[in-house]
Amino acid sequence: MEKKEFAFMGKVMNGFLMLFVLLALLIASAVLVVINSDCSNALQISVVVLVSLIFLGALFCMTGFMMLEPNTARVMMFFGKYRGTFTKTGFFWVNPFYSTKNLSLRARNLDAEPIKVNDKSGNPVLIGQVLVWKLHDTYRACFEVDANDSAMDTKQSRMAFYENFVKIQGDAALRKVAGEYPYDEADGQASELTLRGGGETINKELEEELRNRLDMAGIEVVEARINYLAYAPEIAAVMLRRQQASAIIMAREKIVEGAVSMVKMALDKLSEENVVELDDDKKAAMVSNLMVVLCGDDTAQPVVNTGTLNM
Repeated sequence: MEKKEFAFMGKVMNGFLMLFVLLALLIASAVLVVINSDCSNALQISVVVLVSLIFLGALFCMTGFMMLEPNTARVMMFFGKYRGTFTKTGFFWVNPFYSTKNLSLRARNLDAEPIKVNDKSGNPVLIGQVLVWKLHDTYRACFEVDANDSAMDTKQSRMAFYENFVKIQGDAALRKVAGEYPYDEADGQASELTLRGGGETINKELEEELRNRLDMAGIEVVEARINYLAYAPEIAAVMLRRQQASAIIMAREKIVEGAVSMVKMALDKLSEENVVELDDDKKAAMVSNLMVVLCGDDTAQPVVNTGTLNM
C-alpha cells in the first residue's frame, strides 16, 4: 500500500484560524461567567454547565495543533485505522481523535565501520561502506517493520530505530556481495571481476542488494559504495609479499621480452650491414653477454679484449 496525502474533506484546518476560534470560545466562556453572576439560580447552573463544556472542549481541541517542517511527515491513524500521511509544511489543526507518528523524510548518511568477511577465495578481508538513504513510503515504515512503539515516543527515537535497521541490513548485504567475488586477481591474471577492480559494477550490485532488503521498510537507497577494502591483519603481510612477487615476475617478463627484441635487432643489424661475420658459437656468446647486460640488476662492467675473438 502506497502512502497517500492526508489533507482533504475538512479533516485538517489552518492552525492560526483554529487558534483564533478556540481563543474566541475561551473569551466567550469568560464573558458568560461574568454575566452569570446577575442571573437566577436555575439559569446560573445551566450557564456553569455550558461554560464548563466549552472550556473543556477548547482545552481538548488544543491538543490537535501540529507543525510540520520541510521533508517531514505525519502518519495519521483514527482508532488504529490508517487514514493517510500528511506532508504539507506549516501550522495546522487536526481532529484530536487522530493519533499521529512523526517521521523525517530527509536523506541520512551511514558510514559503516569496516567488517571482516571472507571473499570468494576464502581470504579474510576488511570491507566498509558508505550509504545514503531516506524514507519514501511511510506506510511500510510504520506498519511493515515491527518495533516497540512505547520506546519510540519521539521522532528521534523512531529514526534511530530505522538507522539501526539500515545498519544491520547493510552489513548483511555487504557480506553477501563480498562473498561472491575474490579480493584480487589470481596470479595477476584478470580473469574475473574482483572487489578491488570491480569499481562501479560492485557498487551497483551492492545498491541493488540493499534496495531489495530495505524496500520492505519503505526505505530508499540513494547511493551506496564501498569506501574501505583491505586484507585482514592476520594475512596482510603474506598477501603483500605475494603481490610484490607477482609484480616482480611481471616486470621480469617485460624485461626479458624487451631484451630478446634488442638482441635480435642487434644481430640483424650486424648481419645486414656486414659489420662482422659471426658463426653460431660467436652468436651464442654474444647473445649470452647481451642478455646478462640487459637483464641484470646491476650495471655491467665492460671487459676490453685486446686479443683476437678466438682467445
